Amino acid sequence: MPTDSVVHQLAIRVGNMLRDEHLTLATAESCTGGMIATAITDISGSSGWFERGFVTYSNAAKIEMIGVPADLIDKHGAVSEPVARAMVEGALRNSRAQVALAVTGVAGPGGGSEHKPVGTVSFGWSNRLHTSVETLVFKGDREQIRVQAAKHALRGLIQLLDEQER
Repeated sequence: MPTDSVVHQLAIRVGNMLRDEHLTLATAESCTGGMIATAITDISGSSGWFERGFVTYSNAAKIEMIGVPADLIDKHGAVSEPVARAMVEGALRNSRAQVALAVTGVAGPGGGSEHKPVGTVSFGWSNRLHTSVETLVFKGDREQIRVQAAKHALRGLIQLLDEQER
């Protein structure tokens, strides 16, 4: 499937900002399954600012690849702000990047619960000095939820980079 045009444009903007600031990015993706990394690497020259991407779809991958504590997942669930925080901070610890983003969610159609319905997505952004997390609930089918999550993750990164410049 081709990259959503808005996701592509956001990835270009992120790339321009990272290049201008001489920064590199790492991603840790669960429900988006590498969609963000794909949008980034679709851009010519992204090797200058994209350091690496982790697709940590399973809990085991979150634990093994980026060091999310198993007890954190047990206590809060994989789709939670504490896990999103651990994912984004783990992406930074396990890379040479200066900034990172993380996405973990329930894209559906199954897997939702009363407290975490389908469309629940937790995000993390970090620049090694500051980490922020957020949870939103998106509407739509599986692909729509994943695309909305990718857009929000990139917009959040743009906001982090804007704040960093000040």
